[in-house]
Amino acid sequence: MQVDALALTLRPRSMMEATDLGTRLVQTRAASVWGSFVPLYLVVAAVALATVEIAPWLPGLIIFWLKPWFDRSLLFVLSRAVFGEDTRFADLWRAQRGVWWGQLLHTLSLRRLSPWRSFTQAVYQLEGQHGAARRKRRAQFMRGKRGAATAMHFAYAQVELIFALSVVSLALWFDPDWHSGRTFFDLLRGEEGVAASLIYSSVYAAVVLAIEPFYVAAGFAMYLNRRVELEAWDIEQEFRRAFAE
Repeated sequence: MQVDALALTLRPRSMMEATDLGTRLVQTRAASVWGSFVPLYLVVAAVALATVEIAPWLPGLIIFWLKPWFDRSLLFVLSRAVFGEDTRFADLWRAQRGVWWGQLLHTLSLRRLSPWRSFTQAVYQLEGQHGAARRKRRAQFMRGKRGAATAMHFAYAQVELIFALSVVSLALWFDPDWHSGRTFFDLLRGEEGVAASLIYSSVYAAVVLAIEPFYVAAGFAMYLNRRVELEAWDIEQEFRRAFAE
């Protein structure tokens, strides 16, 4: 990675402060992030929602389980954004072999429930190492940082849950039968159960679409910050800029 080509100003930050850098990155590159990600996401989400007739809980489970796979596309966009490059869906499509299908089995199995997957994803996806070298590199990044990475993961999980419950609660408050004491669990069991499941799954899909880019960016920013700590990127960046003038 060419440090002098980075469009970000690097300096040592706390891991939690680094997540703010990730948020800012998404904000400044929102058109690239959602413009390239939304077409892929909508197609997969539509297929997932179509399974509601099979089981009311299946659409939400599919979207939940595929989140690390979605994250690979988001990381692709963000890794270009740090160099000031915009990304279109056509760019993502051309890179699909490595982004969508690379490490697919591990992405959806061993790494799926990792509480620090957003932090370590760049090691797997961007550094190109394999086997023992990759495991050693991952261990180096994780040393002393598991707590921060886990805290960030669960913070975003709570944000996602709060958003989803807020939207569902808002819909129930406008339900004329709300005074009867019905809950959304009652709706799921009632005659309108399939429709209610489809609505709740759609709400969850929308929340994931809105929140997931920030989650991935937070982990990626923590990764960049860790490289500053390990490799003094901030000093190298300043030297390169100084000698370029």
